[in-house]
Amino acid sequence: MANPEIIAELGRRFKEYRLTYRFTQKEAAEKAGVSLITLRQFENGKAYNINMGNFLALLRVVDCLEQMDDLLPEMPVSAYTMEQIMNKKPKTHTSLTARIIQFIS
Repeated sequence: MANPEIIAELGRRFKEYRLTYRFTQKEAAEKAGVSLITLRQFENGKAYNINMGNFLALLRVVDCLEQMDDLLPEMPVSAYTMEQIMNKKPKTHTSLTARIIQFIS
C-alpha cells in the first residue's frame, strides 16, 4: 500500500472514531489544536503531508494514542546486547556512586 493510501485509510478510521465519540469536525479540531481544514483533509484522505504533531494530537482526541505502541513496539533486547551488558565491567573511581562512597568512608 502506498503512503497516500495509508494516510487515506487512517483518515477514514479517525472519522469513524470521531463519529463514535460524537464530536463534530469543529469540536475535534479544537480539542486537537489543529485547523478545521487539516482535520477535513485528513478525514478525506487529502492530508498527504500531515505533520506528526497534528496526527498525534488527533489520535489523542479519540483516545487512540496509546495504540501507537502496537504500530511500532519497542525492540526486545537482543542476546548480543544482553551479553554486552553482562560482560561490561563496572566503572571505577570515575563514577559518581564511587565518589560518594569514597567521601562517606
